[in-house]
Amino acid sequence: MFLLSLATTNPPHTFTQAETWLALQSHPAFPSLKPRSVSLLEKILTNGNSGIGHRQFTAADLAPVFRQDAQALNRSFETHAPALATEALAKALEKSGLAAEKIDALFLCTCTGYLCPGPSSHVAESLGLRPDTYLCDLVGLGCGAAIPTLRAAHGYLAANPDHNVAVIAVETSSTAFYIDDDPGVLISLCLFGDGAAAALLTGQSTTKTAWKFEHFDTHHVPADREKIRFVNSAGKLKNQLHRSVPDLAAQAVSILFEKLPKKPDQILAHSGGRDVIEALETALPSFHLTETREILRRHGNMSSPSLLFALEERLRTHPDSDSLWLTAFGAGFAAHSCSLTKTLNSKP
Repeated sequence: MFLLSLATTNPPHTFTQAETWLALQSHPAFPSLKPRSVSLLEKILTNGNSGIGHRQFTAADLAPVFRQDAQALNRSFETHAPALATEALAKALEKSGLAAEKIDALFLCTCTGYLCPGPSSHVAESLGLRPDTYLCDLVGLGCGAAIPTLRAAHGYLAANPDHNVAVIAVETSSTAFYIDDDPGVLISLCLFGDGAAAALLTGQSTTKTAWKFEHFDTHHVPADREKIRFVNSAGKLKNQLHRSVPDLAAQAVSILFEKLPKKPDQILAHSGGRDVIEALETALPSFHLTETREILRRHGNMSSPSLLFALEERLRTHPDSDSLWLTAFGAGFAAHSCSLTKTLNSKP
């Protein structure tokens, strides 16, 4: 499976952590939060040590976002997630020069809302994909979803090597925002942002050099499922986060890394947060996750699209790279990986 193009997008509304702190304080429920909860929010959002400079959200005004009921939150997902996904894929198509009607399959992952039919149906309608284009929505994979979705595309292209496939990761994390004293809910308010990424892929390369996806792998630990997952809370998606998540991520990623036949030029990881990145760098001391940190700084944790944002950053800043290792992790508890290798085509 070869990469034709990659594109990312965010909503137009950018907020600093300090601006988010001000918006939270305007919430009617803010005065009823426990002092410990207020202290946690203030510590993350105002001390400048979260690793996050800015985040993007679908709403121009954050204050109303924190006041939405379950129905309004899901309506927001239905409005904004397909639009972001469509924008990302439109950019990828423009980069590649491929026409939308040449897409034979579309795989889309998300976990921050639910639609039936899924967002892929909306994207297909908006961009004019053929009626026989295969549409597949993957849900429930959490922050690590980009790699399993790429793996699904890889399987499709193994059976249909002359086809073109689109993969989209889209999350409107703000449609799962609300306020209460649960630490997982509060930390989510401080870390997550909205974004989408799209990759165009083919089974046969027609260029002199091409990036090839291979060596997909996964490691899941169901015993740790309750430490990172979404649960339903009065119809809202409640992010359940345990303080052990950074160590869990580092352990799982290390297991996957040990299987690699050779050391890559760079590791690109899902930007789960400052503590997660530090845990990964401690476990894999030969690597500094420069691109992963940069994406966290510019966009926060966008869940599943974050990894593809980091990949885009690496390809832009280090075009001379030859081998990359991608890893993402989250709900399950599960971690996933794949290799991306620059290859020479003898018959371009």
